[in-house]
Amino acid sequence: MANNIPPNQWHKLGPFTVFDIETTGMSPITDRIVEIAAIRVDLDGIESRFHSLIDPQCFISEQVIRIHGITNEMVRSCRSFRDVGIEFTTFASNSTLVAHNARFDLSFLQESLYRSGHQLWKGKTLDSIPIIKRSYPGLPSYSLGNLTSNFGLEATGKAHRAFVDVELTLEIFRMAMKRLLGS
Repeated sequence: MANNIPPNQWHKLGPFTVFDIETTGMSPITDRIVEIAAIRVDLDGIESRFHSLIDPQCFISEQVIRIHGITNEMVRSCRSFRDVGIEFTTFASNSTLVAHNARFDLSFLQESLYRSGHQLWKGKTLDSIPIIKRSYPGLPSYSLGNLTSNFGLEATGKAHRAFVDVELTLEIFRMAMKRLLGS
């Protein structure tokens, strides 16, 4: 880490766009994105937000609905990823994408961009988990739920909704970056 940056100015290493997606299942090939959310933290620390429900143009199973609470009715009249994807990549442009377990979110993002005929994400991407592990070694679990509980954070809504998970990821990422810069 750059030791000449004070911990409370961690954002000067960015800009960062913390993002999360919710899907119809676990496979980026056969499943689809139903929600995407992000908070962009620019070099000056200013935050901006992005959120959209997405019509996956396929059925969301009851099993998956129980996880994130996004129903077929909620997305039926929403825009497709073809429209939302370009808005998201424009929002995140010239920043580093950050996700908790980034491989999952990035694989869905890339597959969805490809399927929609959009240019793939070519910018930097960070997984928050290794950064948090380095800042807080030895925790029993680095799942978002356990980290939230461990740090006494309050979710502002239902877990496994993209924007709630983004807010929690950003707060824990912020704490980890400050800790790394302070050491």
